[in-house]
Amino acid sequence: MNSTDPSTSALLIVGHGSTVNPDSAAPSLVHAAAIRRRRIFGQVACAFWKEEPGMRDWPFLFDESIRDVYVVPNFISEGYFTRTVIPRELEMDGAPGAVTPRPDTGQRWHYCEPVGNHPSMTELLLRRAREVAPSVPERETSLLIVGHGTGLNDNSAVAAKEQAARIGAMGQYARVLSTYMEEPPLIADWAKLTDTPNVVVVPFFISDGLHSYQDIPVLLGIESEITASASERLRQGEVFMQNPRHLHGRNLYYASAIGTEAQFADVIVEQAGAGSV
Repeated sequence: MNSTDPSTSALLIVGHGSTVNPDSAAPSLVHAAAIRRRRIFGQVACAFWKEEPGMRDWPFLFDESIRDVYVVPNFISEGYFTRTVIPRELEMDGAPGAVTPRPDTGQRWHYCEPVGNHPSMTELLLRRAREVAPSVPERETSLLIVGHGTGLNDNSAVAAKEQAARIGAMGQYARVLSTYMEEPPLIADWAKLTDTPNVVVVPFFISDGLHSYQDIPVLLGIESEITASASERLRQGEVFMQNPRHLHGRNLYYASAIGTEAQFADVIVEQAGAGSV
């Protein structure tokens, strides 16, 4: 935070949250707790779009000792939420690096870039892929990075596409593709998209929510359908613990969401630091 006094600075991690999935907010809360223990900031808080505390609670999140607040969106892609929803709800300038003065409190609120824009995303994706498929020859492996994808938001697929291009340019894996749940190339077509004996699938999401432990396993063919009992079993992480699966004559390795990586706490801190420049 440059010359800013750490004791008078605060970090606000903003997540999406969910009214139906209690795991959605978990990574933001875990990373906030880890950062809080480091005592880098005087105060650390989270706010969510779909959970409490909500973003509109911003006037009550920090006490009068705080002079600078660094707002870091815990989102993979830069789009509607980071450019429109968060700035609107927090009543601040939504340009990355912008500073919004709060005359009534004397605070300055700094808007930072989302975590998905951080350059270490490539390294974290590679680490997650290697963790889930240790000792598997990369030249005999296809790496599939899964995003949500939607025709309603052109930015939804951009982050996964950029990461796939960067990793593919390294020449380590036989093939690297960005795939999506709702737009081509579909993750459901993984067996048609690849011809290697090994396939590693890494969800490019913040949390292990309904998409990563229910929707994608069905699309991959790991699960035929999601019953109530299967949902609870998968939610406990079982879906990520049974690698490899042998499907379509391949070894299929399925990783947990990238946003659960412990190093995301470092990414959040660095994005806050960049927001103070």
